[in-house]
Amino acid sequence: MIGDIPAVTVAAYGRSVGTVHPRSIQFNDPLPLESGVQLPAPWTLAYETYGQLNAQRSNAILVCHALSGDAHAAGTHSTNGKRPGWWDAFIGPGRAFDTDRYFVICSNVIGGCAGSTGPASLMPGTDQPYGSRFPVITIADMVAAQARLIDALGIDVLMAVAGGSMGGMQALQWTVSYPERVQGVLAIATTARSSAMTIALNTIGRQAIIRDQRWCGGDYYAARPPVDGLAIARMVGHISYLSDQALADKFDRRLQDHPAIQYSVEPEFAVESYLEYQGNSFVQRFDANSYLVITKAMDYFDLPGRYGSLRRALARSQAHFLALSFSSDWLYPTSELDALAAGLRSAGRPVRQIEFDSPKGHDAFLLEDGLMSPIIAEFLEDLAPLQARFV
Repeated sequence: MIGDIPAVTVAAYGRSVGTVHPRSIQFNDPLPLESGVQLPAPWTLAYETYGQLNAQRSNAILVCHALSGDAHAAGTHSTNGKRPGWWDAFIGPGRAFDTDRYFVICSNVIGGCAGSTGPASLMPGTDQPYGSRFPVITIADMVAAQARLIDALGIDVLMAVAGGSMGGMQALQWTVSYPERVQGVLAIATTARSSAMTIALNTIGRQAIIRDQRWCGGDYYAARPPVDGLAIARMVGHISYLSDQALADKFDRRLQDHPAIQYSVEPEFAVESYLEYQGNSFVQRFDANSYLVITKAMDYFDLPGRYGSLRRALARSQAHFLALSFSSDWLYPTSELDALAAGLRSAGRPVRQIEFDSPKGHDAFLLEDGLMSPIIAEFLEDLAPLQARFV
């Protein structure tokens, strides 16, 4: 059911945080992983912050990115503003995550390829990238690394952890792994366990990379990377982020650069050209091994399986929850949030669940700022009186 719009007023789009500066932090002790091995020291997390931490250190919000995201959630890295952050419409003065009030943090996950230690990073004690030697990681490992960052920033309790898609998985893992440190959770277009469908889609992407002859078992950094396989993986993934209506509205059966069909196996339709563009642009900024590692971490995510039931997993939490979904999202449909909300209520945790009517598919969590911002702003406003319980 579509939720009601709250009374809290959010400026239509607020203001951008402006020019921001990427940061990184190096940790000089190993990170234990769920697999039983360790990520050796030193290892690094790239991150950005927006707004100011208050004197009580009680206004910090951690924003977690999805599969293809990074630490650059808001603002721009240069005055020309060509690459705004992936959640720029939500973060800034007067925006949903109001940086006049909150201190917002975003880090690139371990295993990533945008400044944090991942398969393309040099393995300690060598002059060679990890490549095939990079360990398998989980969502819980990503969160454990983020907890080290939050410690280093001198923050004991997070006012909220927020994220969509894989970012939502991290937010849920935070409240289970560190229940005493999380006051609120915003779980958006996400799930408490990866379904067979999402695992199947991720498997196709991984197989496209692995079967690219340039993959070389993961040790391809001295030569041309497996860009063909990675591009196909992105095409498959990108389709899952859209909806049938979104594709029909944008492309229908229109031809690209042809007045009539050519009776050819070569790309002719506009949607074919669009997917080729998405694949080709993705390989310019993402590493194939990171794609393998991160999608596998998503596949392993299963809170009910790890704790015996969803109720038992969520009973560990002390947080208040906001669960948001979108009517046309078939990757993480509303039924996934229904199950999450039911588990939370069974565990006695407060939750507000809303489904938005949107044609934009899974990508709606990045695009529907007009729908989501008032709800998010009200949720954060309601968390303020609860802070004393955590400080």
